[in-house]
Amino acid sequence: MYLNKEAYLSNLARSGGRTFDYRKAAESGGWADWRREFRLKLRELLGMRHIEAPADLRPACEETEELDAYTLEKWHIATEPGIVIPFYLLLPRGKPGPFPLVIAPHGHGRRGKEVYVGRFADDRERSEALEGDRDIALQAVGAGYAVIAPDVRGFWEMAAEEDMARGKANSCETLQRSALMYGRTLIGERVHDMGRLIDYAATRGEIDVSRIAITGNSGGGTVSLFTAALDERVGVAVPGSYFCTFERSIVPIHHCPCNIVPGMLQLGEMYDVAGLIAPRPILVVHGRDDAIYPIEGTREAFDHLRNVYRSMGAEDRCELYVGQGGHRYYKERVWDFVGKHLG
Repeated sequence: MYLNKEAYLSNLARSGGRTFDYRKAAESGGWADWRREFRLKLRELLGMRHIEAPADLRPACEETEELDAYTLEKWHIATEPGIVIPFYLLLPRGKPGPFPLVIAPHGHGRRGKEVYVGRFADDRERSEALEGDRDIALQAVGAGYAVIAPDVRGFWEMAAEEDMARGKANSCETLQRSALMYGRTLIGERVHDMGRLIDYAATRGEIDVSRIAITGNSGGGTVSLFTAALDERVGVAVPGSYFCTFERSIVPIHHCPCNIVPGMLQLGEMYDVAGLIAPRPILVVHGRDDAIYPIEGTREAFDHLRNVYRSMGAEDRCELYVGQGGHRYYKERVWDFVGKHLG
């Protein structure tokens, strides 16, 4: 005898009864109350109220490099007491500012932000990154945007030293295990970090923080979706290789522990979370053959999300682009969409 997994998952699903199912707001027309209460509960579920943000960002520049088409600066700022977040800032050269901003959180990969800005370790990393369109920061600055490309918490310079010394790809399990014991989550911490980066961007005269987009692939898509849902300063969201239903992806398929939010399905499905972005523009980018976020779940989730936007009279701001491949980024539609809605 083994566990009846189908019955187990069915029992879990029946115990859900999502409090913030968007259809309740659609029936009542109470979108403002739904957004306000859902955001409050979601921030609480992510443990964000337990994260202390220092009053002073304490920005420090580590490096500046003048390239043909853009200037690259490396900075770090304080995100928690004793914790700093390193990031690259890319600014177009030879063009008048202030520039709209693209925040580009990366996904799973040992070297984090380095790949997004084209600082490849070797030819193999370069080839794999370019084949999967993962040079996202370079794409954005080439399109005329200021770009912030940070290390996402748990990776590269924001990983635990002992994990990097052992050759591990990340510290997601190490950090998530500790965070959960104190009522926090890695997703909440990462959203908090993105907010600190926006705070910093507001101090730079070259950046127009009234026009902000966020986009990343896989884990970067996770950060993009949750950040846009919770921080209304983000004007355009483009999550890549993430948007699906939790019930078709995170629940039945093995994923990194950093994706886990205890009790998430008591509050809402992924399309409910994405509904918090409405009526701000969202482009869902996904691969037809993505094995860990199945396209059937993505299409199902997108149908629900489109209903949210339709209810708000903003269906034209909600798009799905399906690339003809697997779990990777697809840039074909991204910058036209961002340009249309961000300027």
